Amino acid sequence: MSSPYGALTVIVNPHAGKRRVGQEVPELERTLQARGLSYTLRRTEGRGDATRFAREALEEGSRYLVAVGGDGTVHEVVNGMMGEDGEPIAPEAVLGVVAAGSGCDFIRTFGLPGDASRACYHLTGDNTYPLDVGRIIYTTVSGETDSRYFANVAEAGLGAAVAARAERMSPRLGQAKYFFGFWLTLPRFKLATVRVEADRRTYEGPAYLVVVGNAQYYGGGMKVSPRSYPGDGVLDVLVFKGPKSDSFTLLPKLYRGEHLPHDHIEEFRVKQTLTIESDRPLPIEADGEVLGSTKAIVEVVPHAIRMKL
Repeated sequence: MSSPYGALTVIVNPHAGKRRVGQEVPELERTLQARGLSYTLRRTEGRGDATRFAREALEEGSRYLVAVGGDGTVHEVVNGMMGEDGEPIAPEAVLGVVAAGSGCDFIRTFGLPGDASRACYHLTGDNTYPLDVGRIIYTTVSGETDSRYFANVAEAGLGAAVAARAERMSPRLGQAKYFFGFWLTLPRFKLATVRVEADRRTYEGPAYLVVVGNAQYYGGGMKVSPRSYPGDGVLDVLVFKGPKSDSFTLLPKLYRGEHLPHDHIEEFRVKQTLTIESDRPLPIEADGEVLGSTKAIVEVVPHAIRMKL
């Protein structure tokens, strides 16, 4: 059973999921072979490898890329599929995702399995989903601007500070590092004054966190943006205004996606451009990758990638 999109370029991060992804590679290959899928396997060794491999594959004519790993691997592959001009390098290219035990939040929105053998069954056939991506232009440490694409969730403020803290914690904690990182970061994180302009709507006032959702889940299973549908051409924006005591009641609801509507959360929908400014630089992350700080501009790229389901 061959793929209608040609041979697969399988990009594997063997270190994802406390190295469980690397341990599942033999099973992944056996399943691909049993399904009669022709493929080339490329293993990443460091940051940026998956982006480079994806871009090289597209330049060489491959049109079916499969990211094997967690949210960071998906993030890098998506960035390899998008050009500097805000357009996909190959509009006909298809993205497949195999979480392989990594605890990938991105796949939760689509209900895809988290193990290699079952996920491979979704790589056959021709059914795809038109996936939007966001493009975030942010401020670097040197004060210049840079940009990155994201498929899942981006945020400015407390959540990005938590991601930075989790990045420094032991990989042995797995997805739980976001939970511990949150409670370690919260006490010292100060309220900021932000200006959030979403198309024609503006919020100006206090905030701990600004979430920009393309898909629904992040942070190890939190359904932070339950109204997001990553093919509707819209990004959902949530401004968490505080107080900090909300954390004790909101956190359990976040995991169930039951925190909306809420008096202390402003909701926006963006079809074009979102601008985030703050009275002090707030950290920014996208798909769990810590990037830079505010000021930030977010743009929607509708139906940028075809995702295999």
